[in-house]
Amino acid sequence: MKRRALLGALAAPAVFPLGASAQPAGWPDRPITLVVPFLAGGSTDIAARILAERISPRLGPQARVIVENRAGAGGAVGSEWVKNRAPDGAVLLLGTASSHGSNPAALPRQTPYDPVADFTPIALVGGGPMVLVVPGTSRFRTAQELFAHIRANPGRDSWATSGAGGIGHLTGEYMKIAAGGLVAEHVPYRGGSAVMEALAKGEVQYSLEVLASTAAHLRDGLSRGLAVTSLARHPLFPEIPTLNESGLPGFEVTTWNVLLAPRGMEPGLARHISTQVNAVLAEPDAARRLREAGVDPAAPSTPDSTRAFLTAELEKFRRIVDQAGIQLGRG
Repeated sequence: MKRRALLGALAAPAVFPLGASAQPAGWPDRPITLVVPFLAGGSTDIAARILAERISPRLGPQARVIVENRAGAGGAVGSEWVKNRAPDGAVLLLGTASSHGSNPAALPRQTPYDPVADFTPIALVGGGPMVLVVPGTSRFRTAQELFAHIRANPGRDSWATSGAGGIGHLTGEYMKIAAGGLVAEHVPYRGGSAVMEALAKGEVQYSLEVLASTAAHLRDGLSRGLAVTSLARHPLFPEIPTLNESGLPGFEVTTWNVLLAPRGMEPGLARHISTQVNAVLAEPDAARRLREAGVDPAAPSTPDSTRAFLTAELEKFRRIVDQAGIQLGRG
């Protein structure tokens, strides 16, 4: 799926104008917790904090959205916690392609929730490509150079991701197969910020990480991007080629963020929150800040189109798991 299709094709235009839905009576009557199922500093955390800041004034003069990080198990810890809350709008989740796509696809028996049925989809927030990244001190300047080194030294190098079964892990395994069966040791960490710290310290040789998590390190020279996983180069770093250009024709995997609530949220409340998310994403300043952080704002969405998107993405990741022959707790 192309990046535009990933964030827009399944997200049908909202059937109500921005700002048209009435504020549900009595809501919010307390601070709203927006759970990020990863460590602070990663892509989901960045998007959540921009969203929380910009949506709070839209929810009423007393409204306050507080971001809370509940990291672990590739997003499963925070997602399960939200699953078990009341669907009254007091707790929301910024789910990801890892927590609600790749992890359930790769680790179905270890994922303690159904990524679609156990949640109320509200709205798409954004997404973007992964980046094949190496430490800034690395001698590798291109993806081809890295691949050639790994082929010549099978099993000697290690690579980091935000967790076993996450989108970085599935993308990396898929990349190794597409590059001819590379052999390197996968080292899972607890979030994008931990991955980037490990790279900066030279603990691993490379990573597949979301653009938002790598952007600051790429700008500062702490890390070097060798390729992006979208079919087109990203406007934030147009100098970084695609894997498609780097000897892996047709290679494409992209990530996303989606706002969810526990299953059973009243449809009118879900539509109201969706409307306000769409309004935030339409704000030029919010959209600019998201893009600068490496998160491409999503096209307008509804709860129904968001559910359709989640369903399609889950099936896509299941196909990748099958094609790559990934076996992680599937027996």
